[in-house]
Amino acid sequence: MSHERLLTFVLAGFVVLVMVRWVAERTGLPSAALLTLAGIGYSLLPGQNVVLNPEFVLTYLIPPLLYSAALDSSLLAIRRYLVTVIGLSVLLVLITALTIGAGFAWFVGGATLAAGVTIGAAVAPHDPGVALGVARRSGLPVRLVTVIQGEGLLNDATALTLLSVAITAAAGHGFSGPAALGRLLLAAAGGIVAGALVAYGVRRLRHLARDPLTANAISLATPFAAYLLAEWAGVSGVLAVVVTGLIVGHDAPRWASGASRLQTSAVWRLVDFLLEGMVFLLIGQQLPAILRDLRQYDAAVILPAVAVTVGVVLVSRPLWLLATHTLPARLGWRSGALTGREVIALSWTGTRGVISLAAVLAVPLTTVDGSPFPLRDLLVFCTLTAVLVTLLGQGLTLAPLVRLLGLHASPDDQAALRNEARSASVHAALIRLGELGAQEPELDPRQIAQMREALQVRLRRYEGRIESLRTAGAEIEGHTEGYETRAWLRHVTIDAQREELLRWRDAGRLPDAGLRVLERELDHEERMLPPG
Repeated sequence: MSHERLLTFVLAGFVVLVMVRWVAERTGLPSAALLTLAGIGYSLLPGQNVVLNPEFVLTYLIPPLLYSAALDSSLLAIRRYLVTVIGLSVLLVLITALTIGAGFAWFVGGATLAAGVTIGAAVAPHDPGVALGVARRSGLPVRLVTVIQGEGLLNDATALTLLSVAITAAAGHGFSGPAALGRLLLAAAGGIVAGALVAYGVRRLRHLARDPLTANAISLATPFAAYLLAEWAGVSGVLAVVVTGLIVGHDAPRWASGASRLQTSAVWRLVDFLLEGMVFLLIGQQLPAILRDLRQYDAAVILPAVAVTVGVVLVSRPLWLLATHTLPARLGWRSGALTGREVIALSWTGTRGVISLAAVLAVPLTTVDGSPFPLRDLLVFCTLTAVLVTLLGQGLTLAPLVRLLGLHASPDDQAALRNEARSASVHAALIRLGELGAQEPELDPRQIAQMREALQVRLRRYEGRIESLRTAGAEIEGHTEGYETRAWLRHVTIDAQREELLRWRDAGRLPDAGLRVLERELDHEERMLPPG
């Protein structure tokens, strides 16, 4: 493909991303599913499609996407639900992969256990992007969102490590359960160590991270540094990226400046939007090539392979959650288990995505003796089918299911908690202000008094919100009486300030550099307000 054609495709992709996001915001449909449908539609048009390069995806796209998700996760919350997260991201992945492997060996003609485990490892990890987007819009309880996040961060490492073991076995080296388990544990332990080392290195650079541009450069380079270090050491690069992101995200509030956090957060949101969108577009475009390569197989081979793959993917997750949560809770063996409705919702969040397709496309074309890799084209087709079934089927129906189950977080409790934290922070500021008055006698007492009064006004506002939320059961943070009106008035007055600044600039009274400084002040003030 020529450079001009590639640039045209990229620009057209950006147009599709913007249009799909606009549709998703107004319909509530998951953008990933809509983008995949758009990619399928494009693939049916005459002309050349872009081929999804698995090595490019695994090396250049997956690390930043995983790192961004890890930065946005909570290390403490994942630790709180660690048993559930480990069960879903490690044990369920292994069970799913081995079950599909056994199903291929039993029901698919010409398939071996190693070939079946290869596709099982590819389709075992779920892609949390779709589920998290729907979950947040639907107000799913915080602990379910945390479980989905934690599972999505860790299951990729488990699956990709198992995949490499299965590929080696299917390529002619034999499959040994103990050897596979040993390699899996070694790769996981090494990935954790590599991630911790990179996170320590980033922490040592914290004196540079107070400059927003430098902080962004370091942040964008970090996932690739973690991935390369782990791959060089022969351990799990995916797990190294996740561990680095979790540690950096947990420690960054202690040393990163406010300006750095604002800019870094904005940059990663843009990276997520562009990379995820382009990847799901590319997934849909792979359909014609995969169907073309499938012609060599009989229906008696294709149908059992698809049935085993999709069936195990859809059934294994709800059965695992039922066995590990609902049944023990009913028997009184365990406290704090998920409720029945939560189990149903979590069972329907197993959408597969780019990791699965990139993983199976990375399967080599030949074995060690030069013969074709067994059933490779069939494995790719089964993986794409599982991705499309879960991405479109579960992705499009998760939100209605959540509404039907009546699952939603308690916004008033969360708002009260945040306002309590705000009140505590203001109390700490008042204490510090009193200490400064005693330690720095040269400070003007009037300035300290003015600052104390401003903090006390803010404290009274927060305490009023807390009381209102507790007594009236308000559903939106800080919505005391007249709050929406005051927020709307602030939006109106900020717009008036912007218009006046533009008049000053257009009249030559204010340089553009000064305009941008004052606009940033208004932008930060407006960002603290709810949408107008």
